[in-house]
Amino acid sequence: MTASIRIRLSVMMFLQYFAWGAWTVTMGTYLLQAMKFSGEQTGLAYGTSAIAAIVSPLFVGLVVDRWFASQRALAVLFLLSAATLYYASLQTSFVPFYAALLLHMLCFMPTIALSNAVAFRHMDNPQQQFPGVRVLGTIGWIAAGWLVGYVLHAENSAVQFLVSVIALVVLGLFSLALPHTPPLPRAQDAARPGLRDFLGLDALQLMRNRSFAVFMIGSLLVCIPLQFYYAFTNGFLNEIGVSNAAGKMTFGQMSEIAFMLAMPLFFRRLGIKAMLLIGMAAWAARYLLFASGDSGQLMWMLYLGILLHGVCYDFFFVSGQIYVDREAPAHLRASAQGFLTLVTWGVGMLIGSWLSGKAVDAYRVAGDAGLHDWSRIWLIPAVGAAAVFVLFALFFRDRAPQPITGQGAPAP
Repeated sequence: MTASIRIRLSVMMFLQYFAWGAWTVTMGTYLLQAMKFSGEQTGLAYGTSAIAAIVSPLFVGLVVDRWFASQRALAVLFLLSAATLYYASLQTSFVPFYAALLLHMLCFMPTIALSNAVAFRHMDNPQQQFPGVRVLGTIGWIAAGWLVGYVLHAENSAVQFLVSVIALVVLGLFSLALPHTPPLPRAQDAARPGLRDFLGLDALQLMRNRSFAVFMIGSLLVCIPLQFYYAFTNGFLNEIGVSNAAGKMTFGQMSEIAFMLAMPLFFRRLGIKAMLLIGMAAWAARYLLFASGDSGQLMWMLYLGILLHGVCYDFFFVSGQIYVDREAPAHLRASAQGFLTLVTWGVGMLIGSWLSGKAVDAYRVAGDAGLHDWSRIWLIPAVGAAAVFVLFALFFRDRAPQPITGQGAPAP
């Protein structure tokens, strides 16, 4: 991978996660406090990303593996994402807001698998090179949180969406400068695609491998309790009186940077299974800390729970992406990444969105529509993550680790 390609891929990651992080963390506070939506409605709003993640493999499997250069698809999708999010920012009632946000996520979510596929295609050794590029996405997420929380103080306003819109427009135009990533020859020369090809189901053949199937099922199950964090942490912190909650939550991304840069060492010392298990255990520990902490003398528990994000995210999501890239044959890697997105950010997060919203409403403090019993709420995902940890430890078996040598088209 040349320096020029590395820089372009890094800028892509920075802008993509800046745009996503500008509103994803703080939307819960905006919807609960400013818009007065219920916990279930707020959970459903966060569930739009899960619905989009279910649909995105259909698009990724068709576009990346068959017909369209990935960087051009990214340009179109980012610009459409900007337009639909701007429309969502103008809405004041739940149904039109939900519809607009769903349209936005249907455009944005396919870019997660597409950007990963572009990066992996142009790397000589993804296991060593991907963390160093992907870490720019984390830096972009931090920058967005600081801008929205510390500079603009926009956690409770629609300004957060406008910040994202500007970043998406810039990213859409910049995508045209990404390295050319055409379909692989095998996919390009295939016969007219049938229904199986259109749905991107070629990656399902990987489920014949027992360990790969256990990995996917475990990933789905653990993403159910994970959605509690993404949908309600910012609202929780603001409700209990933590100042500059969005800015403090970026400490989690700072820890993510440290662990991301150290991932090549962890891979050599620990292996995939241990890293995935550590990530799952960290999620359970984080929720227990949230259930026990407060904004006073026990604030250190909340800080520790936030700082665990580096372990939670890197050891689970990034390790999972690298595992899938290692296990999938070259012509299925884009579809396999899309399948992983479907299972984790799709089905798992969709169930989690509904369940977390129900839990928040169930533990609303009687007589005060604005307060909740957060200690009881956080125990639900803690128990769920711990249960998945046990099942994964018992049934997942990783083959002997082998170095990844990128088999995509050579970088131009």
